[in-house]
Amino acid sequence: MNAPAASPAVLGELVSMSNRLGDPALDAVILGEGNTSARVDGQTFLVKGSGCQLQTMQGGDFVHLRFDTILSLLDRGTVDEATLSAVYEQAKVDPTQKRRPSVEALFHAVCLSLPGVAFVAHSHATAVNSLTCGKLWPHSLAGRMFPDEAVVLGPESVYVPYVDPGVILARAIRDGIEGYRAEYGAVPKVVYMQNHGLIALGGSSQECLNITAMAIKAARIRAIALQAGGGIATLDRGTVLHLLGRPDEKYRQQALGLRTA
Repeated sequence: MNAPAASPAVLGELVSMSNRLGDPALDAVILGEGNTSARVDGQTFLVKGSGCQLQTMQGGDFVHLRFDTILSLLDRGTVDEATLSAVYEQAKVDPTQKRRPSVEALFHAVCLSLPGVAFVAHSHATAVNSLTCGKLWPHSLAGRMFPDEAVVLGPESVYVPYVDPGVILARAIRDGIEGYRAEYGAVPKVVYMQNHGLIALGGSSQECLNITAMAIKAARIRAIALQAGGGIATLDRGTVLHLLGRPDEKYRQQALGLRTA
């Protein structure tokens, strides 16, 4: 049975988010770095084509894939390059699409399968990677320092040690998210990957951009605090959860179009 074509509205929103994420002023990616995706429906999603540049992405640069075919890779044991390529080709809704999907399409499928997640933005921001590549990882990124960081990024983040991009990384992200959901009873908003970068999980494209912008600001503050010599002062967990439970903060989350669960 053929899957329906991607909604022009979803594709347009994904193109716009990708172009904004690729804006040099944000310093989130350069060249072919990063990748983005959007859920089309319960069966399919769109993901950036391998080698494309986010700043100049157009509709034809995204690949339309089936969730079930891609997600089958999670339980296949060792997956070699030939198998990965074959499965990615089999997953295409349009077999005439020449572009190969990003090697990280599998972790996008994992994230877009989560309740409330409709868009995903993965970036390699300089400010963020100054900490993911540091010897104090992941402690330099842990916790929340100020209310807006908690409001936009949630009470905590998922931290994934460095592993090989592709199937192994997707499994590590899945496991990290499952651990977070077991602890907090909610879907995370941000995943930090050691020596790699950031993943923003949004209910909308704007939420992904908001998460990315706040993560970059927070990383800059953390780096400055470390350079100042006194270290990073974070709010205790009780204070963070109290902030997120306040009616005024919930109102701000809704006003900003942020997921609240």
